[in-house]
Amino acid sequence: MESNQIVILAGLVIGLVYGAVGLLSGFCLMSSMRGWLADGDGRLVRSYALAIAVAIAASQFLAGNGAVDLGKSIYLQPTFSVPVLFLGGLLFGYGMVLSNGCGSRALVLLGRGNLRSFVVVIVLAIAAQMTLKGLIAPVRIALIQTSQTTTGLNSLPLVLTTVGLSDAVARALAAVVIVGVLVAFAFAHPAFRRSPGQIAAGVIVGLLVACGWYVTGYLGADDFNPVPVTSLTFVAPIADALQYAMLSTGLTLNFGIATVAGVFAGSLVAALATGRFHLEGYSSPRHMLRSAGGAALMGIGGVMAFGCSIGQGLTGMSTLALGSLVAVAGILLGATAGLRGSLRVQPLAVA
Repeated sequence: MESNQIVILAGLVIGLVYGAVGLLSGFCLMSSMRGWLADGDGRLVRSYALAIAVAIAASQFLAGNGAVDLGKSIYLQPTFSVPVLFLGGLLFGYGMVLSNGCGSRALVLLGRGNLRSFVVVIVLAIAAQMTLKGLIAPVRIALIQTSQTTTGLNSLPLVLTTVGLSDAVARALAAVVIVGVLVAFAFAHPAFRRSPGQIAAGVIVGLLVACGWYVTGYLGADDFNPVPVTSLTFVAPIADALQYAMLSTGLTLNFGIATVAGVFAGSLVAALATGRFHLEGYSSPRHMLRSAGGAALMGIGGVMAFGCSIGQGLTGMSTLALGSLVAVAGILLGATAGLRGSLRVQPLAVA
């Protein structure tokens, strides 16, 4: 089996596992923040924090042992725009509140029969493609060109090397401190400690991020037919998946498209196996309009931020990239604005 075929098959398997885990556990940043800020339930946000910790620990272990070169990923490029990353994060964070979930959550819910998520996935894909290559792309490129910064210090470990630490020590120190803080935050919550399902979900999702790096960065390392070094992310892959569905003869399957297909399939199988599959729709035209508007913001913002709540929140963070910290800060602030304060999105009754 050729390396690109291995990558595609592995992406499908990773997606299958993520889809099943996402459906059974409710893993989602927006749901986590809503439960924490609005309902006072901190279990889901702790599961998300644990997933970040596991993703960082496992990914940095792979990088430290030379199995994967994370520097080849989009998150650790020497040139990036702080304002565009932050603005993209803001748009994405607010959009996922409007749509009641991020792109990955929409795929999971679609597998359960949620037709609202079908609209979210399609609109997100179109908006992302417009921002990547279409009508919005010139504006995005112009913003990046006028605000980009070039620096060799694009990650926390590299920043630590400026005080005299070696690369290996700086990597280990940054990872240990951040992982320690996240794990302490997660397990300080008694209700989370009594939730084995949420603990398992956080560990599994975090490991899936590292698996993605290993698959594309090690198994997919082929001098004659290299594949992009990447892992779980959903905005651009959802856009690519829609384009592939329409123009498959002119395109090539890749890790991201396979992962998107796997998430939907994994959720569908889990929903059918557990009796959770049932069709759902919008409660009103206003509900549909708001959901589609949020999906458009996620598509635009996700491209500007180089990732979504998974693509930057987990995969980007696992590289310890400074740009990922900026994007995640924007996502968290945008989501918080949608859940609290004067810009709060008022809840709608959902069937």
